[in-house]
Amino acid sequence: MLLEIGYNGGVPVDEEWFVKTISGKHNDDLVSVFFPNDHERGVKFLDDKEALFRRLAKEQLKPLNGLYKLRKWIEDRGLKRAAVTNAPRENAELCINQLGLADFFDALILGSDCKHAKPYPDPYLKALEVLNVSKDHTFVFEDSVSGIKAGVAAEMSVVGLANRNPSQLLMEANPTFLIKDYEDPKLWAALEEIDKMSRTEKKTIA
Repeated sequence: MLLEIGYNGGVPVDEEWFVKTISGKHNDDLVSVFFPNDHERGVKFLDDKEALFRRLAKEQLKPLNGLYKLRKWIEDRGLKRAAVTNAPRENAELCINQLGLADFFDALILGSDCKHAKPYPDPYLKALEVLNVSKDHTFVFEDSVSGIKAGVAAEMSVVGLANRNPSQLLMEANPTFLIKDYEDPKLWAALEEIDKMSRTEKKTIA
């Protein structure tokens, strides 16, 4: 689509540019990147981009390795959960439904529902409020720099997903640790620690 409008002099953009310029950002922040002098055209372009994404997602969206294993771990422990995203509602709902997670999330929090989208903490603070949980008893999975920054700014523990964006960039946003997917041994070692702490707390209470 950028080639069609002659962006960057018709030279195709690369992955590094995508990561720095687009990944994880809200469309309201991208309008001025592509059309600094024509807001209306920028909004139309980004709406068209999202429509194209939805058409492609219906055919190509696949779950990250270990997603359903993690889902079972969370459900078995009765943990509350929210999807927190800068994506438009149509995109978020499509992805959630496409992955069979419609009955998994207790809430869907959009960046556009908040005063500030990610990288500000507002969406995660709203999720804490809606779920009625403490930041000290939650953890976040994020695959973009802006998302990790938002979770960290909300003072939550953030697990960075290095499945697409470069690990070095993600680490600069200061996640608790990085994993390559939901099968990563580092994740399951951390979840086992959570289980141990939970069992200890129960014994103490008893």
